[in-house]
Amino acid sequence: MKKLIISVWACIALPLFAQRDASIRIYPEQGNQQISKHIYGQFAEHLGSCIYGGLWVGPESDIPNTQGYRTDVLNALKKLQIPNLRWPGGCFADEYHWMDGIGPRESRPKMVNTNWGGTIEDNSFGTHEFLNLCELLGCEPYISGNVGSGTVEEMAKWVEYMTSEGDSPMANLRRKNGRDKAWKVKFFGVGNESWGCGGSMRPEYYSDLYRRYATYCRNYDGNVLFKVASGASDYDYNWTETLMKQIGGRMDGISLHYYTVAGWDGSKGSATDFNTEDYYWTLGKCLEIEDVVKKHIAIMDTYDPKKNIALLVDEWGTWWDVEPGTNPGHLFQQNTMRDAFVAALTLHVFHNYTDRIKMANIAQIVNVLQSMILTKGKDMVLTPTYHVFEMYKVHQDATFLPMDLICDKEKVRDNREVPVVSASASRDSRGKIHISLANVDPRQSEHIRIDLQNVTIKSVNGRILTASSINDHNTFDSPEKVKPEVFQGAKVEKGKLSVSLPPLSIVVIEVL
Repeated sequence: MKKLIISVWACIALPLFAQRDASIRIYPEQGNQQISKHIYGQFAEHLGSCIYGGLWVGPESDIPNTQGYRTDVLNALKKLQIPNLRWPGGCFADEYHWMDGIGPRESRPKMVNTNWGGTIEDNSFGTHEFLNLCELLGCEPYISGNVGSGTVEEMAKWVEYMTSEGDSPMANLRRKNGRDKAWKVKFFGVGNESWGCGGSMRPEYYSDLYRRYATYCRNYDGNVLFKVASGASDYDYNWTETLMKQIGGRMDGISLHYYTVAGWDGSKGSATDFNTEDYYWTLGKCLEIEDVVKKHIAIMDTYDPKKNIALLVDEWGTWWDVEPGTNPGHLFQQNTMRDAFVAALTLHVFHNYTDRIKMANIAQIVNVLQSMILTKGKDMVLTPTYHVFEMYKVHQDATFLPMDLICDKEKVRDNREVPVVSASASRDSRGKIHISLANVDPRQSEHIRIDLQNVTIKSVNGRILTASSINDHNTFDSPEKVKPEVFQGAKVEKGKLSVSLPPLSIVVIEVL
């Protein structure tokens, strides 16, 4: 059963903060799939100020740092419990030559970052700096190897340099550069966007290249690589089918990229200056990822019915026009409550397909696209998207709990329909149930009745992220305009949860 109503921007006679009803029935006994923590992965590319000024300032900087990494950013990222971090790209990966980024920093050769603004890259942040950062964060590194402009030998030697403990040329070179013990590197991407900036290839040609390059990505001394093929963009289902046919079990995972771009009229639009119609259209485009994921999964199921090959949505998020006065090639954009909802709704979709989706990486971690953090000099701002990831970390590696959700929908342009309530639930290893809820309606609250079947509810508490406007965001002058607060709108009535969800709110409830 689904209820439909006419679009909110047409209902000018509705009273502000009116209330409507929704219902959720959760099936705890049917939970049998784990929400991989790697769905909450991050992505750091040599793009704009993501690396330099965002993650890395160098040990000589007057910005407080820990071994060259910004201390404020490092601490904020630790709080997210990041499971994995993808690097060095993106498009940058397929013009990156790893040997330029090792050895004494002052001796490393410079290069022009032709993909992103023509910036001079000094390679002061390379393999050691990245893998040491992952150790500081306690996360798995996800390396994107260079297929577009690199050689098989170059990629093979990189894997050896990072992971070999033996008396081998690359392992000894690593030791010479100050690292005796090999790193553990699990995730390895064999190329990136090989259909585009990674080489403008046909899927048949890339499939052959993958088979060749991946052959020489060896497992050294107990380090077993999880090899990821460069998968499709958005709606290119032929790319997925060709790779499943031609590569099959030689890959452990296949990637998918999907960006929420609000360019219905050909433009991306402002990150902060948009109206209610733009807002709802964006959420509709965001939710379209579910149909895209389902179609790619259906193809994968045909060739891999036992689901041995994982789907990795290793680039996703919003993409707006850059902030006025910034380099167009640096992709620096602000981040509002609209972005927070895109994050919440997308993560809910990923939870629904956790039997196939084993990793996702939002683009990107600092100062680029839908980032967690913005920096300017010594200042740092946490974005609304950061707060969603911090609140939702309770779902990492928890058991997914199926549910039925009945709520109203908004009809938006292009005949899209957006449910005004989105939800997901999980049970963690301690038996706690967490329910994440989003009321996307900026004008009306939602009264939600949640039936947990035979679960006895002893106590309930929660946190809420909300704002007065869809355009609200944090700035360096006002860094805490949007931040989580204690949520007191949930109570137990006759064995069921009764939740009063304010307009424009994201809530995570913990049930004991």
